[in-house]
Amino acid sequence: MRRILFALSLLFAFSAADAAADKPDTPTIDAALKTAVERRAPVLVDFHAPWCYSCYFMAKHVLVGPEWEKIEHKTVVVELDADSPEGAYWKTLWGVKALPSYVILKPDGAELGRILAEQTQPQFLAQVNDILKRSSTLDDLKAAAAKGGAAGLKPTREALAVYRARYDESGLAWYATLPPEARKQYDADAQVALLLERLRLLQASKANDVAACEAIAPKVFAGDLGCERPYEIDRWSACTAKSAPETRKALFTSQLAPMKKLVDTGVFGTKATACADKRSAVLGLADVYEGVGDDKAREALLRKAVAQVSKGASGHLADDRNAADNWRVYLEALQDNAALDTLYPKLIAAYPDDYVYAFRYGRNLLARGEAQKALPYLEQASEKAYGQNRLKVAEQRVKALKVLNREAEARSVVAEALKANGPWFPEDAAHLKAAL
Repeated sequence: MRRILFALSLLFAFSAADAAADKPDTPTIDAALKTAVERRAPVLVDFHAPWCYSCYFMAKHVLVGPEWEKIEHKTVVVELDADSPEGAYWKTLWGVKALPSYVILKPDGAELGRILAEQTQPQFLAQVNDILKRSSTLDDLKAAAAKGGAAGLKPTREALAVYRARYDESGLAWYATLPPEARKQYDADAQVALLLERLRLLQASKANDVAACEAIAPKVFAGDLGCERPYEIDRWSACTAKSAPETRKALFTSQLAPMKKLVDTGVFGTKATACADKRSAVLGLADVYEGVGDDKAREALLRKAVAQVSKGASGHLADDRNAADNWRVYLEALQDNAALDTLYPKLIAAYPDDYVYAFRYGRNLLARGEAQKALPYLEQASEKAYGQNRLKVAEQRVKALKVLNREAEARSVVAEALKANGPWFPEDAAHLKAAL
């Protein structure tokens, strides 16, 4: 096993089986922590990937300008591609579940906090600065919360927020260990109460506990979720897929008004009220319309969203990849194949240096039953694919080759991809093998 920084090996303990396995070199994190120790500065790790539309939003609209430059001066900023072996290693070790994610560490490697998903620049900078001021790890926050009193409320909120940012429902078990008097005080706080309900919904969804998801969701949806409401609707919807149709329809109906308001203000409203993640808001409302059986309203919403993004992106696809990709996703939600056949070649031309749009178009064509047309695009994507995404591209190539009865070529594709990237991504390797 190659060298790992001692501080991190203490903080992020892993099993003997993991320790015995090969691990990629970690020059990016190693160098960042060495610099952090020299500068006595925290490290801000930016997890991203070439397919991550939210990452492009952050890069273009948030991680820029004089206020961001102040953060860069105060921290050691390091970018990690989650599809690379190194990025995937730290993503797994730190339990990063979504992209983009920003993990902030003390110079010794102890985690101070993390931030998830698209944010507006004011929201993001406020969260970063708050984490940098705290200089407290999760253990510090938990110790302060246990003391109770007025001073314990803020660290309790922060500790629960850290658990939620980690998608770690064990925050519920920790909270239950607090002194009863402290919990009685904190339970009365609206922020604490909502964080607890969101952790309970997370726990229920992970356990596929349909009854619990049905019971908890109304409490979550009654809270002030802001632009994160679509995420919780999606979590509840996935958990209750097998619930009685009338039960699901009733809850979808309850979310019509708040989701319409969110989209009207956060997507089609003024810049001051806009959600950073417009796509999730639009798709969330589209799911609500589908859940209540209003197909006309769903289509009208998606057409309006297409009109909005195409107005700014048409002829300028390379200027804002987030907007360009939203255009693609809305058309796919509409299953507007004619429009996709026009847009996809333009996206491939606008972003020629990576595999993403050739892969997405090939996958889209394959799903339509057009394997012969899909294969050249998947082969084009394979020339630029690497790491985890190389295995995903290979899986689609294999599916196309099998449809075309080219079994020997499919086996060759699998063998080549597994040899190059299989050891670092066992789950994707298993999917690729299964494709044969």
